Amino acid sequence: MMSALGWVHLIFGIVALFAGGVVISIRKGTRWHRTFGHFYLSSMVALNATAFFLYGLFGAFGPFHWMAVASLVTVVVGMVPVLARKPRGRWLELHAGFIAGSYVGLVAATAAEITSRLPGGWGSFSATVTGITIAVVIAVGVLLIRTRLPKTVGRVPARLRSAQ
Repeated sequence: MMSALGWVHLIFGIVALFAGGVVISIRKGTRWHRTFGHFYLSSMVALNATAFFLYGLFGAFGPFHWMAVASLVTVVVGMVPVLARKPRGRWLELHAGFIAGSYVGLVAATAAEITSRLPGGWGSFSATVTGITIAVVIAVGVLLIRTRLPKTVGRVPARLRSAQ
């Protein structure tokens, strides 16, 4: 049975998946991009914060907690150029790359959560399936980021791309 905190964590994860999916699929630099971006940022911070208090799988700080640390770092690094009112240099590429990476990590974590709950518990087979699933999701995500992100960034209006 899942704890109340587990449910809160799940809800923030669902919101982050939805909001991040919208952010990725809509035109960049618009009011809707910013609005859903704020939903994504808020839900990711809350999702990662709640992750640090969930210990049911290992009973202690485990690999998924380290992934939460990495996730929090990617979100924060991706948002610093946007929140710093005077972006510089290749700020847009930095923002887009780290936020896209955080979304790939979110999808990988979701896949890991699903596979870790498959029947059979957390034995070596389940751990292997979970590890392979994470690797495949990350590999596909990196491929998509490398092939599609430059085109997406190139379509952002020049007034938004220019650094101060």
